[in-house]
Amino acid sequence: MSSRPNVRNRFVLIGDIALIIISVLGSFALRLDVSELPFYFPAALIMCGVALVIKIPVYFYFGLYRRLWVYASTSELRLITFAVTTASVLTSGVMLLLNFLNMVKPGMPRSALGIDWLLSLVLIGGSRFALRILAEQSASSRDALRGAKRTLIIGAGDAGALVVRELQKSSQLNLIPIGFLDDDLSKQDHQIYGVSVIGKVNKIASILDSKQVEEVIIAIPSAPGKIIRLVNDACRQKGISSRTIPGIYELIGGKVSVNRLREVDITDLLRRDPVKIDDRLIGASFSGKRILVTGAGGSIGREICRQVARWNPSELVLLGHGENSIFESLLELSGNFPSLSIHPVIADVRDAERIQEMFKAHRPQVVFHAAAHKHVPLMEANVEEAVTNNVLGTRNVVEAANRHGVERLVLISTDKAVRPVSIMGATKRLAEMIVLDAAHRNKRVYSVVRFGNVLGSRGSVVPLFKNQIARGGPVTVTHPDMHRYFMTIPEAVHLVMQAAAMGAGGEVFMLNMGQQVRILDLAEDLIRLSGLEPHRDIEITFSGIRPGEKLREDLWEDGVQFEPTQHSEIYRAADEEKVDGAQLAPVVDELINLAHHSQTDNLIRLLDESIPSASVRSTSTPDMTS
Repeated sequence: MSSRPNVRNRFVLIGDIALIIISVLGSFALRLDVSELPFYFPAALIMCGVALVIKIPVYFYFGLYRRLWVYASTSELRLITFAVTTASVLTSGVMLLLNFLNMVKPGMPRSALGIDWLLSLVLIGGSRFALRILAEQSASSRDALRGAKRTLIIGAGDAGALVVRELQKSSQLNLIPIGFLDDDLSKQDHQIYGVSVIGKVNKIASILDSKQVEEVIIAIPSAPGKIIRLVNDACRQKGISSRTIPGIYELIGGKVSVNRLREVDITDLLRRDPVKIDDRLIGASFSGKRILVTGAGGSIGREICRQVARWNPSELVLLGHGENSIFESLLELSGNFPSLSIHPVIADVRDAERIQEMFKAHRPQVVFHAAAHKHVPLMEANVEEAVTNNVLGTRNVVEAANRHGVERLVLISTDKAVRPVSIMGATKRLAEMIVLDAAHRNKRVYSVVRFGNVLGSRGSVVPLFKNQIARGGPVTVTHPDMHRYFMTIPEAVHLVMQAAAMGAGGEVFMLNMGQQVRILDLAEDLIRLSGLEPHRDIEITFSGIRPGEKLREDLWEDGVQFEPTQHSEIYRAADEEKVDGAQLAPVVDELINLAHHSQTDNLIRLLDESIPSASVRSTSTPDMTS
């Protein structure tokens, strides 16, 4: 329940009547000498009556009595200006007409009309903004009395200013901003909404003590992970809670406000510097197009849908096998983009006839193929499913795209397709080969985008670690030297969109994943973010490398050169991979046949023989209970 004072608009109306009279009389007083006032007093009374008759209805028309003025902003200031100006013009017109008809005795000074407009603007506008100022002062005093937390804001940019404004307006948050930290030298010792910039971010440790800070808010959506880590470590050592605005990729299509504040997450610690994308190129590729996303209920597929929706496609088709996940995607997208034409399709990409009918019905122009089985240990134990979903499913989608004239197709692939030692990696490599063969054979703009692990996807290591921490441990890490590339889902899809728009046909794009992260460090960071200490409060144990896993992933084959593109975070294979479609087709047919007949050993042997540098046979069957 709001604790702001509630000034009813009927009292505002009574105040306006008094202010209108004061404005008219004041305009005469400012225009005339004291000795002349009695002579023009009848004219002033007539103008008071005209002003009341005209201005009050005009203010009603402009909605000046339907607003909560304690929340007044610049938009209300414009409204007041329009309303007062309109009312003053009408009042002036009536008074000039009456004066022309000689009905105002003994006449009136015309300049008083302009003075009345200025006074009305000051009095009517000032009275309303005074209500807001009084409300904020009242809220501030209540916060001080109730012991609101002294809050330090990291970042004195637009986001920081908006957060401070929200904290000052809302007493329910019980937070008082006491200062900004920002590395911009030009902002030092300056104030924003009465709050001073008191230092640089690297001084946070000393400022937390000297200013008796009780809460820290990181208000820099573009802040890289090293800044988040610096602030979070300092707060953790002092026992001070910290919250953050989501990263710039998470805020795409959204807005910055205190409603978006959340606890610092592992994705923030690994956040990278934001990169720019070519809006013109992406807009030309996706705006007004019919777009299909397979696997639209998955982590990557859903984020593709979110970001594609921003570009106003004419139609967005969500294809997935799981009805619940597609339903959740549909609800979210419909709520955020109510005018977008969205069509949910429940279908299995392995059903060729169903996929063909779906393409015929919706005739997509752009396809993002994200449907795949991705869990390495599970696919080692379910080889047939990996082949039929990742290989047969991809072939069905590509054949339907060829038949129905799809302009652009993008396969979402993985770094595990490089020198694959797992079933999942091998099947994704075959899926790449199918797409590249179709691109070259049919001269279509089909391309592959390959990247590493994404943080927070369903079934990934981060949710697993969080569950283990919530149970009190232990947290299980496969090997102390296990490393992986990581990127947040919004970051990865942000770059996928750019790569998709750059594709001319037959390329393998690779996203710049940065440096590999040690899984042990990731586990320790998650434990600390939970307010606990690793190896003391939560034990970490090592379970051993699982079948199909490498200590370090590869992003490209030995001897394959990647060259930069026009985007600094995206690379392309310098030499396009040559895929012999005549040899690939019978291999795929035989793999699918072996999968249908559960001939796993022959299937694995064929994968090794047909995929360059694959060594799937060296992987043993996993113990799923380990």
